Order: sequence, then structure tokens, then C-alpha cells
Amino acid sequence: MTDLAERKMRFLYALRSRGVTEGRVLSAMEKIDRGAFVKGLFAERAYEDMPLPIACGQTISQPSVVGLMTQALELSPRDKVLEIGTGSGYQAAILSQLVRRVYTIDRHRRLVREAEEVFRALNLTNITTITGDGSHGLPDQAPFDRIIVTAAAEDPPGPLLAQLREGGIMVLPVGQSDAVQHLIKVTRLSQGYDYEELRPVRFVPLVEGLGQD
Repeated sequence: MTDLAERKMRFLYALRSRGVTEGRVLSAMEKIDRGAFVKGLFAERAYEDMPLPIACGQTISQPSVVGLMTQALELSPRDKVLEIGTGSGYQAAILSQLVRRVYTIDRHRRLVREAEEVFRALNLTNITTITGDGSHGLPDQAPFDRIIVTAAAEDPPGPLLAQLREGGIMVLPVGQSDAVQHLIKVTRLSQGYDYEELRPVRFVPLVEGLGQD
């Protein structure tokens, strides 16, 4: 077995051992090579279960957290999903294997551009990328079946809650950026919202406005 194949096998084992057990999610994470999204100095560590730095002061999330967030969304093949925080594009690529359409927004033009290049190289045609302020969501495409936020807000942003369809699910980290954050699952009900706390996490903060790059 090659060193790369062995590392990928260990990668999947680590995901399972940390609670990523849904078959469809695991097969999507096996199919989408994290190595395609990690550049430069950290490329060697692409198959380790750890967050890694990317451009614009952002990070590519720990794979087990990506898997757990994806699993918590309870995705079905017909879903239309909004992702806030494209980052490297890794999470959107995994979502693309599981749903009908993914809209992903990031405030950094450079990250959006680089993610688009990887999506093209991997022939992922059901992802729409947007440079913009993700805290406002994407009203012209709402409502969404699922929303995932990959940056921490103090509370679930009102505009995003409003863009979730009834019965829809949003998964996001909530909390102060320098304190403990929690991964929250929000389900929109006919009357209000149901909140479920999943686990402690640490994400970069959700920032309003556009980046400089």
C-alpha cells in the first residue's frame, strides 16, 4: 500500500472514531480529496484530523468537525444548501456530493477565486460561489432547505434564520471568538425554532462586510 493510500485510510478511520458514522457522509469525504484544498507548507498534513491555516487569515476546518457538521444537517439529495464561509472550499465540495445545489459565500475574493479553481478541476458543477457579506445570507435564493455557517457568531444571525424554510436545519458555531463556542443545530418549526447544542468547537469569528483581498 502506498504511503498516500495508507494516510487516506487512517483519515477515514479517524473520522469514524470521532463520531462521523453516516455512510453517505463518509463516502463523500472519501471521494473529495482534502489534499486538493491544502496548499504550500501544510500540504503534507492534509490527511491529519486537524484544522490548518489557509490564505486571508482563515482556516480549513478539522475533517472530523466538517463530517459532524455535515451529518447534523441531515441532508437529502434534493436539498438546496447555503454555506456561509467558503474558506478553502472543502466543506462546499463535500456538500456537493450529497445535495442538489450548494450556494457558498465568502467575504474574501481571493478565497472564492481559489475555491472556484479547485471546483473546476474536480468538475463540481452544482456549486455557486459568491463574494459577499455572508451575515446577510442570500435573500434572492431563499428559502434554503439547509444552512451551514463555518464562522462563529454570538447568536444565530436573524437574516439566516429567516432564510431557512419551515422544517429546515441550520448548523453553526455560536459563542465569543476568544471563549468556548458551541456547535448548534437549529430547526425551523411552524412556530419558532428548536435549538440543540451538539459539542464544543472553535472557529474563526463571523465578520460583517467584505475582506480587503
